[in-house]
Amino acid sequence: MYLLLAAHADGAVIQELTAAGLPSPGNPEPRIIRRNSTGESSAPGKQPSATGLAAVVRELEKRRPRWIWHRTQDWYPALLQAGVELERCYDLALCGAILAHSEFTAHTAYAENAEKLTQDDDLQPPRVLQPPPPPADQGALFDDPGLRSEPRHTLDELRTDYAAQQEALGAASADGNRRQRLQLLLAAESAGAMIAAEMQHAGVPWREELHEQILAEYLGPRPPLGHRPAKLEALNSELRRLLNSPSLNPDSPQELMRALHRNGIEVKSTRQWELKESSHPAIEPLLAYKKLSRLHTANGWAWLDAWVKNGRFQPEYVVGGVVSGRWASRGGGALQIPRQIRGAVHADPGHKLIVADASQLEPRVLVALAQDSTMAEAARDQDLYAGIAAKGFGGDRGKAKMALLGAMYGATSGEAGRLMPQLARTYPRAVGFVERAARDGEAGKTVTSRLGRSSPPPSERWLLSQRSTSAEEQRRADSIARSRGRFTRNFVVQGSAADWAACWLAELRRRLRTLRADGSASGELVFFLHDEVMVHAPEAAVDACIRAIEAAANAAKELLFGPIPVEFPVSVAVVDSYDHAK
Repeated sequence: MYLLLAAHADGAVIQELTAAGLPSPGNPEPRIIRRNSTGESSAPGKQPSATGLAAVVRELEKRRPRWIWHRTQDWYPALLQAGVELERCYDLALCGAILAHSEFTAHTAYAENAEKLTQDDDLQPPRVLQPPPPPADQGALFDDPGLRSEPRHTLDELRTDYAAQQEALGAASADGNRRQRLQLLLAAESAGAMIAAEMQHAGVPWREELHEQILAEYLGPRPPLGHRPAKLEALNSELRRLLNSPSLNPDSPQELMRALHRNGIEVKSTRQWELKESSHPAIEPLLAYKKLSRLHTANGWAWLDAWVKNGRFQPEYVVGGVVSGRWASRGGGALQIPRQIRGAVHADPGHKLIVADASQLEPRVLVALAQDSTMAEAARDQDLYAGIAAKGFGGDRGKAKMALLGAMYGATSGEAGRLMPQLARTYPRAVGFVERAARDGEAGKTVTSRLGRSSPPPSERWLLSQRSTSAEEQRRADSIARSRGRFTRNFVVQGSAADWAACWLAELRRRLRTLRADGSASGELVFFLHDEVMVHAPEAAVDACIRAIEAAANAAKELLFGPIPVEFPVSVAVVDSYDHAK
């Protein structure tokens, strides 16, 4: 059963569709939930109430439909707030972005009509998509009717878009395997959107008093608004004395650079590695200042006041915010919780944090993609880098790791470049796989993840840069091409790892929901970072949650690659606070 949910001038509207996106023959008429209704039509001109729309959705959810909407973030947070949790959805915006650019659907009318992504003017390959605009205030569907204007996306427009996406998916390829993979990606991406909303709703358990204690330990007492903390001010005074700059503001890069140069510290930037090359006595307090200033600015008292409420940190995640499929976040820095404050991430009484990460995910994904049986055998039942080292680097794990990461990220100089020939001789399939992706990128081609997410095509400026007419222009064109090759080299691996992680998340969510449906104790997903998940669970549910995490990881491998001899082990830590997880 497929149910399309859209905004309507009188409130909200739901229509049952076929799998192809046509009105259901058995129930073709859309159902309008009017403002302030309890689920049936009421007087026009008023907004649908939370109880009204939620009541309708809750009742329809018993039939286990797949909900179709423009963006999950438009609807699901408000439904969660009303106590309605859904099983599955189809996010038109996320799925449309994949279908518009996937190599599997490049020949379809949907892809041809889609607006192509633009790239940065500096000719470098794009790393991050611009975050989508803030969601339409669908929460206003439950608030003041006077604040709402005509819906941006009508029922007919969304139905037409869904039908076009299904047509593109059906024409993805005569190769049914490709079509199945793309279907899996769209399902996982849509599930990810629901998980993101659910994690935002649940929030990361956060002890505000512990955060305050950590800040006091590092920075000193909470200062008045607009003032530096005591320890930062003390370091500032020391820097002013050592650099003979009584009015120095070390937060100003221009002032700081001038002060450094006046004291004979000839650096081109204030990056840590460059500052450390100087032996001047001001360097040590300057590095200490920069570290503490970062903590104060990014996760200090202002951050705590803005982002942590009632013991929960509730950021908004941006699913597919990076072109490879990795997530981003909008505000709060959810994907960059620094080690200094992880002690504030603390389980509730009677609960535990289960922190699980997929060990060496990207290298293992490369082994699976390349079908390198030699590397797979080297990694069996042991650390991947140690296994590779034993077969090709005389047991030196550090060299094996450097070589493999260099192959995935395009490091061709220095020690990594020197080690590359040995890696290629020992594991030619794995190295050949990323080398082909790099050559494709340099030639202006796109590359594609395991499930069908493709890299952005080169821009017109990039293509123009390759039409060189002089030796100098040729050198610049070659440099730009190599840069794109490094991007595509890593894209196939990082994108496929993101595919795996999306399936892992979706499977884990399904298994945790099954535990709850069976009446068993279960945890809830509260945090996700690329290859790491955090589940907040009652102590009685810890063992069941760990089994669900590990089973979901194995299921993700099977979904992506089938029964292959490559292991995707998951490391699990059961802790009271996040700082004890690693």
